[in-house]
Amino acid sequence: MLVFEIRKAHQNWVAAQAHFEFALDKDQVDYAIYALEAAEKRFEMLIKQAKQSGISLIDTDRLTEV
Repeated sequence: MLVFEIRKAHQNWVAAQAHFEFALDKDQVDYAIYALEAAEKRFEMLIKQAKQSGISLIDTDRLTEV
């Protein structure tokens, strides 16, 4: 379950990065920054939980339990 959440969080983080790259006006940029920071924090939090649980994650494209 945690690995699934990490995969989803990683996808959201990548999507937020893309949204930031294509933001056009100030409001879009502000929102994109907010969304990007939130997605990054969630991803980092889940990675920390995985480490504390003894789950090893390799290759962020695959994010598999070892």
